[in-house]
Amino acid sequence: MKLTDPCLSSEGAEVILATSSDEKYPPENIIDGNSETFWTTTGMFPQEFIISFHKCVRFSKLTILCYLVQTIRIEKSLSMDPVDFEKCVEKDLHYSEGELQTEEFSFPDCQATYLRFIIKSGFDHFVSVHRVMVDGMAEDM
Repeated sequence: MKLTDPCLSSEGAEVILATSSDEKYPPENIIDGNSETFWTTTGMFPQEFIISFHKCVRFSKLTILCYLVQTIRIEKSLSMDPVDFEKCVEKDLHYSEGELQTEEFSFPDCQATYLRFIIKSGFDHFVSVHRVMVDGMAEDM
């Protein structure tokens, strides 16, 4: 089976919740496959967004491209609805002025129907998330 990026809107992924929204920088930008576009928070923490795959996805690696994110927590759910999330990882990220943060997380044989990203703090009042990428494949439920 071929690995794809199930976090793309073209693969059926959808951002079903985002705690802030700006019409110029909507949360759908996270899954459009373009690192030049982004979702931005509108101040205050924590902020979060949930990606729905609408199917079960098995993956071993997740990469997030973001800017000014200080602490992030990633959770997964295997439920048919976005409930019963379990913590996958929580990490303090490093910041380099003017550069996108590229954080790669390895998960041994992880499965999810939903991923929740909680931005617990930022290096500034506003942060941006440019892309979430997953190396994985969809499975029958």
